[in-house]
Amino acid sequence: MQTGLYVALSSQMALERRLTTIADNVANAGTVGFRAAGVTFDDVMTGIGEDSISFVSAGDTRFNTQSGALEETGSPLDFAVQGDAWFAVETPAGPMMTRDGRFTMLNNGELVTLEGHPVLDPGGAPLILNPQGGPIEAGADGILRQDGQLIGAIGLFAFEPGPDAQRYGNSGFLPNIQPEPLVDRPDIGVAQGFLENSNVNAMHEMMRLIEVQRAFEKVSSLMSDSDKTLREAIRSMGS
Repeated sequence: MQTGLYVALSSQMALERRLTTIADNVANAGTVGFRAAGVTFDDVMTGIGEDSISFVSAGDTRFNTQSGALEETGSPLDFAVQGDAWFAVETPAGPMMTRDGRFTMLNNGELVTLEGHPVLDPGGAPLILNPQGGPIEAGADGILRQDGQLIGAIGLFAFEPGPDAQRYGNSGFLPNIQPEPLVDRPDIGVAQGFLENSNVNAMHEMMRLIEVQRAFEKVSSLMSDSDKTLREAIRSMGS
């Protein structure tokens, strides 16, 4: 196979990964708390001097950490993180970090996500409310009260989704290390009755999707033309 075909193939693999990532962003433009992803690539050199060839690396995933816009819902069990922090919920795979604050209360008073995963307090324990108590009031620091009585606090944790971060569910991540709780931080808190929208810029992602798709088609065309030229050259030499 021609060296050019190897280079073009590595480019196609990179473009395919970009397409998959962008398509996932577009599909989750309306997902609460979703973090958009991108892929960065490096040149991989083989050979020395004039014999060197540049290929495209496998690529590293990067996540957009910019907060999404807040949307007011008025629901007392909807919460949005304010600042650089994450909610923690317990899942069958372990603690999950999420910015999706759509919570509900079970009959036993346990605060859970829409999927039924327990919401954790700063100590990592499930939050238990009083199902027979009055309206739930949350302070900006995440402290929860019912009938004026302190009943717990929503845990806020430090977390940074790195290149090897593993997504879980619609908008969560499984941390590689035990997340650190954030307490007594004036720059960190919650907004009750609000939800954080996805930070995906749908229009921008659609434009990128079209550009990458066109680039993929161009590389495919170049590979086809190169293969055709090679076959014609072989046929001419054979005759």
